[in-house]
Amino acid sequence: MPFDIVRAAHVELVVTDLARAREFYVDTLGLELTEQTADALYLRAYEERLHHSLVLREGPEPVMGHCSFRVAAAEDLALLAELFGSWECPVAWVEPDSDERGQGLALRVQDPLGFPVEFFHAMDKAECMLQRYDRYAGGHVRRFDHFNLYVPDAKVGYEHYRRLGFGLSEYIETDLTHRLAAAWLYRKQTVHDVALTSGRGPRLHHLAYTTANAGMILHLCDRLAAGGWVDAIERGPGRHGVSNAFYLYLRDPDGHRIELYEGDYYTGDPDHEPLRWSASDPRRRSLWGHDVSDRWYEEGTLVAHIDGSGPMALAEPVVDERVPVS
Repeated sequence: MPFDIVRAAHVELVVTDLARAREFYVDTLGLELTEQTADALYLRAYEERLHHSLVLREGPEPVMGHCSFRVAAAEDLALLAELFGSWECPVAWVEPDSDERGQGLALRVQDPLGFPVEFFHAMDKAECMLQRYDRYAGGHVRRFDHFNLYVPDAKVGYEHYRRLGFGLSEYIETDLTHRLAAAWLYRKQTVHDVALTSGRGPRLHHLAYTTANAGMILHLCDRLAAGGWVDAIERGPGRHGVSNAFYLYLRDPDGHRIELYEGDYYTGDPDHEPLRWSASDPRRRSLWGHDVSDRWYEEGTLVAHIDGSGPMALAEPVVDERVPVS
């Protein structure tokens, strides 16, 4: 590609109570607070060296403000602006520190799938806390890993990200009809930077952080239960079939879904072959064959329009993964 998208980098969530959100993300999960303004928290995990990987911005209703990718060079931003402009997508430039603290010039687009996506190269540095074990708290969260998006048509979403230079690690396909139900796509050399799940969209399904080990996920469950956050535990702990990762899904006070995640694998070899899963295989979402509740397939976070006009309208999915031959 003429540009180089390095990895998924951060997400901005709009929350309705900033103090309550801080209690959940900082005091309970253990994310590090880099900066606080009158209306926003800028958070990072222990391994991270940039200003933030999560922005929590106070607002009237919970939505995803944008998701973000880092690019390798400042020149990549103009190339991406030209590309998205040729697709007749809304494009806006975000000046340094104007809307998002600590970040250099950024390109924000409403992509062909309807998602508000930001691309940036430069961001202020922050202290890496990896070996500050005296500061570790919560789930020992290490670094931002990926986001998962609800899309009405996973095949259309897959084709879009392939045009941006993403590789495919694993996918779920219906039986008989061979319809794409979900796809895991990557730029960094792990299983994914973005996952696409068939559902009413565009919406955010979840964002994910890696943690130190599976034991920390179990420890966090005990901490959540003891601290009055038992209702935040939505699914897990368990192990995925797709990706092999040990997981825990949580819902924050506004209903945004967060995954803690560890144990996936390397995808950097040039002859890496995607792994197919059947939609009828009960191990695809849980290697142990556990049932997945309907809310996990149906509930998610609305996404904003980059012009501030409100959430994007939703379209119905063309495939239901829960009906393997649909």
